[in-house]
Amino acid sequence: MRRSLGLVLVVLGAFLATLAPLIRFYVSSQVIQAPLNRYERVRLEAANASVFDMATLKVRKGMTLVADTTIRGDVKANGGNGRIAVWDSSTTITDKSTGKQIDLQAFRMAFDRRTAQLVNCCAANVGGDVNVKMFGYGLLYPIADVHRRDYPFYDTTTRRTLPMKYTGDEELNGIDTYKFVQQVPLAKVETMDVKLPGDMLGLGKNAYPQHVDRYFEAVNTQWVDPRTGIPVKHEQKITQSLRTRDGTGKLIVADADMITVPADQKALAKLSNDSAMEIAWTRIYGPVLALVAGLGMLGAGSAITLLNGRRLPPPPPAPRGPDGRFGGLATGPPPGVRRRSHPPAGSARARRQPRRLGRD
Repeated sequence: MRRSLGLVLVVLGAFLATLAPLIRFYVSSQVIQAPLNRYERVRLEAANASVFDMATLKVRKGMTLVADTTIRGDVKANGGNGRIAVWDSSTTITDKSTGKQIDLQAFRMAFDRRTAQLVNCCAANVGGDVNVKMFGYGLLYPIADVHRRDYPFYDTTTRRTLPMKYTGDEELNGIDTYKFVQQVPLAKVETMDVKLPGDMLGLGKNAYPQHVDRYFEAVNTQWVDPRTGIPVKHEQKITQSLRTRDGTGKLIVADADMITVPADQKALAKLSNDSAMEIAWTRIYGPVLALVAGLGMLGAGSAITLLNGRRLPPPPPAPRGPDGRFGGLATGPPPGVRRRSHPPAGSARARRQPRRLGRD
């Protein structure tokens, strides 16, 4: 019984010891990747924002803007390529006091599920324009592999890839995050067929109406959990302006500092903590436990087998023959059979027995 138990422990120990590197180097690579069917809703608010009302041709100040972003994964858009995730994002910007919609933004991004780098496929687009070319990163940082360095990040408003620069560490909701800042320089984002009065553009009351185009600039800041690559807080300081084509006049039409609301910051932190625990189990805890348990079982099984071998009973003694000797073949009759005695030579009994011819 003990010998069987020892063999079972040795087999199980060898299996677990072999399983440890398999979990670390193979299973983890299959688990640590972005999901296909992601659903996420994040809200940003900007207090004391300024927005130009095209209906009244006046700038409204002191507004509170709400940017409600919803991200959905399209599991069938990758055409069966399991290495690529396709996520759709839509953002509705509204006036919090009235609920009136001010702007609507939408885009689709396709990216490698393990590296999070963008790929140009699967009808990726910005505002329906599928001719855009996306490079670098867009929604996530390198999955579970974020370092203190700069990363190229795609900006959907200017449709350019710009550096997201590492600026330091900061604790946020109990997570030691890396802080990244992206400077989006002034860029024209829309050519408009609109004329505005010269005095609205700062050109004086006697100036003629001028054609204007829309320009955009921003400072994007993200706090990222390096264990997962998930941003747990966003801040977007945006400025939109209408400028004359000769650059002499301008009108600020949007000025807002959008920050993730506290409730959604906590939700993102929880999501990142849960993901970090799954990653730790496949990279650290699972392999270490399997290795320790395997080595322990191997040691215990080997010890039980050796001890059981030392306690084996002595071999049985050699059998004793009918003649009283140990080993060899019996020369006499079987036990219980009376042995026949021969009469002495020359006796009357011997003379009466017939003589046998030949050899016995």
